Amino acid sequence: MLAALERLVGAESPSLDKARCDACADDVAELFRQRTGVAAIRHRRPDRGDHLEIRVGEGAQPIVLLCHHDTVWAEGTLTRMPFRVDGDRVTGPGSYDMKAGIVEAAFALERARPRRPVVVLSTSDEEVGSASSRPLIEDTARGAVAVLVLEPAASGGAIKTARKGIADFVLDVDGRAAHAGVEPEKGISAIEELAHQVVALKGLADPPNGTTINVGVVRGGTRPNVVAAHAEAEIDVRFARASEATRIVAAIERLQPRLQGARLRIRGGVDRPPMERSPGVVRLAQVAQRLAAELGFSLTETSTGGGSDGNFTAALGVPTLDGLGPDGGGAHADSEHLLVESWLQRTQLLSLLIEAL
Repeated sequence: MLAALERLVGAESPSLDKARCDACADDVAELFRQRTGVAAIRHRRPDRGDHLEIRVGEGAQPIVLLCHHDTVWAEGTLTRMPFRVDGDRVTGPGSYDMKAGIVEAAFALERARPRRPVVVLSTSDEEVGSASSRPLIEDTARGAVAVLVLEPAASGGAIKTARKGIADFVLDVDGRAAHAGVEPEKGISAIEELAHQVVALKGLADPPNGTTINVGVVRGGTRPNVVAAHAEAEIDVRFARASEATRIVAAIERLQPRLQGARLRIRGGVDRPPMERSPGVVRLAQVAQRLAAELGFSLTETSTGGGSDGNFTAALGVPTLDGLGPDGGGAHADSEHLLVESWLQRTQLLSLLIEAL
């Protein structure tokens, strides 16, 4: 498993680098061929890296395993963050998020004797929103008995039974330029209007119920002595329930300017629906917890504000269990690492869970 992981981590695969993602996909396809004897179906993309589909067995109501082989790390990161094994700790860019999960899926399938088909998807654009892979993910998941997501566990080892949904917006504000010293009254400050809108946006949030709004980037103006004619803001919205997504999207689309003559333009919308803790998710988690206890370790559950491709499948009503990859930490950070003992436990668990389903 460590040798396989070293090969995948060594195949650096930034999401927006198609050539490198495709080269990593070659290694992923070879890994599954070696472990399962099944050749991958390649879904070729002109705009992003290719996606892989590995089908073990035939029939209806498959178990779907979700993985992604793209990472957030730029090409060349290995020179300062090499793959390294230090006792129970493994480091390297993309090791924890989530190439270890891909290796886990391959080795678990080698051990498992499922009585229904299993479909593995390894996609190339999860870290940038899954725009090109979402139709494939949703088409594959429809009719599945369950979806198991090999994203890493929450730090401490908890599986993820709920994830927030995500919406992204860009708010453009048009005002009118004027000389700030000679005739400021003839101008309409887009920056001032944007300030009003930032306050209004924060008022839409409902943190106790899981709805947060962050205006993370603002731009505007040209010079200090010019009344700003244009400003814009990039907005991140997170929500725990689909009903909150509906409320927030409608409220943002209804925003009105406060300054006479200012104009607003709003772009964007929901990127990922929430993964809600449905009865089907709860039942699936209970099966995993029972099997983990039989293997001699406890398996807790948690929710998280980050999204994954499991958001899409859960929104279809398919029972989805996330965070089945190894324990560790530092996703998207220089401290990225996974823990080997946890990785081995989760591989055994995944094999048993596939058989139980």
